[in-house]
Amino acid sequence: MARRSEHSQEQIKTMILDAAEQVVITEGFSALKARDIAKEVGYTAGSLYMVYANMADLILHIHARTLAAIALQLQQIPLSKTESVMESLALVYMNYSVQNFNRWRFIFDDHLLLGAEIPDWYQDKIDHVYAQFELQLAQLKPQLDALEIKMTATAFFAGVHGICALSITRTHDNDSIKQLEATVLILVRHFMRGWVSK
Repeated sequence: MARRSEHSQEQIKTMILDAAEQVVITEGFSALKARDIAKEVGYTAGSLYMVYANMADLILHIHARTLAAIALQLQQIPLSKTESVMESLALVYMNYSVQNFNRWRFIFDDHLLLGAEIPDWYQDKIDHVYAQFELQLAQLKPQLDALEIKMTATAFFAGVHGICALSITRTHDNDSIKQLEATVLILVRHFMRGWVSK
């Protein structure tokens, strides 16, 4: 077992987060156990609680990494004055959810976080996911104020996320992915047609 003096608290925090994230990727959130994670990095469970307030805090940090990864992928889509960019953004999100099921599945509905106060740093991670949708909508209707753009992006994202949440399972084949993609595109095209013409 590693000695506490071998690593700084920041290093221990990162080691625990890396190990916990790997558990989530391979086994899902239900497999997260403080004792197992700490043992994996050569420390005691008490060390975990020296750097994270509780398991909910650790889970929040795992979710934050997931949100950052999603935002980074969305940022790869160039913005333009064409509605099809919204399709591209929606499909990037859908594909992330398919390819990273265990990481993605609980980011917005993990029962361990219910009732927990959301810190500002975490809200920023959520906002960065919405940001690319907001920026694209503002390209299409620059005359709208920021609040209306934000509400529209939230409604749009909720629709796409909802389809993914209802459709995606741990195992999916090419046919089910194609059907999911077609469903997402139906939503996006109808949403955008109505919104642009309004």
